[in-house]
Amino acid sequence: MARNKVSSKKAILIKEDNKRKRAPVWVFAKTARKVRGSPQSNRNWKNSNLF
Repeated sequence: MARNKVSSKKAILIKEDNKRKRAPVWVFAKTARKVRGSPQSNRNWKNSNLF
């Protein structure tokens, strides 16, 4: 991927990166650590393509 990106593409990449966060700590406690990630955090940057 090019180093210099269009700002609209960069905004999409930032938004998708922010989705890939872990679930909050209270979710671990409530579900006895059965839930580890957020529902949207299962996308891998190598295996799926955004564009």
